[in-house]
Parts: sequence; C-alpha cells; structure tokens
Amino acid sequence: MSTVVSREQAKAERRRALLAAAAQLFAERGFERVSLDDLGAAVGVSGPAVYRHFAGKQAVLAALLVDASAGLLDGARAVLAEHDAHGAMRADGDARTGGASSIPDARHTLPALVAFHVALAVENPDVIRVQSADLASLADVDRRTVRGLQRQYVELWVDVLEALHSGEQRSLLRTRAHAAFGLMNSTPHSARGAARDTRAVLATMAEAALSPATRYSPSAPSRADSPAPDSASVGAGTAMSITDSV
Repeated sequence: MSTVVSREQAKAERRRALLAAAAQLFAERGFERVSLDDLGAAVGVSGPAVYRHFAGKQAVLAALLVDASAGLLDGARAVLAEHDAHGAMRADGDARTGGASSIPDARHTLPALVAFHVALAVENPDVIRVQSADLASLADVDRRTVRGLQRQYVELWVDVLEALHSGEQRSLLRTRAHAAFGLMNSTPHSARGAARDTRAVLATMAEAALSPATRYSPSAPSRADSPAPDSASVGAGTAMSITDSV
C-alpha cells in the first residue's frame, strides 16, 4: 500500500512541477512558442513523458488556468464561510440594516478577500500573464469553464460589496470589483520589490478603492461612457486568472 501511495504522490508532485514550469515558460515565451519537449526538459523528463500526465499541450494550458480559477473560487468561498461563522457569533450584539444582514461580517470579510487575492497575485504573477496572453488559446469548452468559475468568483465579491454599499447598483459594484482586480493583478509589473511590501501596498489601495468611504458620484452620460465589464473576467487586466482581462 505504501508503494502505491508513494507512486501517487510522486505523480502528483510531477504534475505540479510541470504546471509550474508551464506557467513560467508560457509567461516568458507565449503558449505557441513552447513545446512539450521544452516542458519536459524544464522538469528533467523527455517530452513524450509529459503524456503520462496530460493529453497534450492544450491540456496543460487548460489545467493551469482552470486550476487557478477553481482555486480562486474555492478560496473565496472559504473566506466567506469563515467570516460568516464569526459574524454569526457576533450577530446578537451587532446592529445591521439593509443588505449587510445577508453577510453578517461584511466589514471584516472584504479585507480578508483582498488579502486572499493579493497573496495569490503576488505568488502567481506568471499565471496572470498566461491568462492575459493565452486565454484565447484554450479550447472553447475549457474557456467556458474558466469564465464560468471566474463569473462566480466576481459575484461573491459583488455580494460582499452590496452588503457594504447600501443602495448602489450591482453593475456599479461589479465595476468596482473589476477595477480592484486590475490593481491587485498588476503583480507581473509591480511585484519586483519585497513581496511583503508589495502585498501591503496592493491591499491598502484595493481596500481604499472598495471602501464605502470612497463614493461614486454620478455624472451626465457622455460618449466616453462604456458598459460595465463582463462579469466573467477576473484576469490580468481586471482574476486573476488568478483571474480574462481576471
């Protein structure tokens, strides 16, 4: 039994190594310019050996971006679950009105969501670059999967923002969220100093942009006005793919 477990662990570790190498190589060269031989060589195996883990290069890209988007969604749900539990314990002593009652701990949940996203962005700048440059290279079914996961992720943020911004339209809150994603996902360009300092700067700026204290002032429509961003996008320009420009 231990031998079987060891083999499975080794296989999982090799898969993770291949995905890490793919993120770096795709970010540096672009998906089309990287071969399976390049991927294999980066982890010390032959190109054909990659087929033991993935059906081909397209499958590597799909695993990289689908895993990243699924990780975002799962992590955000865990943050909400933790803070919902904490909020429920304090509920009897809190005075809440309006939409905030649907998320008992929204004031503390938002900074936790920001910290979660910033951490992933700082740790995975290559994935952000790959999502921004190579999302279109995914097969249609995989691209729909990524967009679906990211759409759910965005809407979790909008739910929290709605609990904090009484009366503001969800479409405008979604715009706030996308703007914050663009800021936090700037790590391919901004994460060149100390990681701790980068996290602090990005988190502080994102929280300020999303805070109820930062109010939107409606103005007369102009030709420069544009529709709210696609809620499925959480890429480098807006999820991290760690979310499409998320």
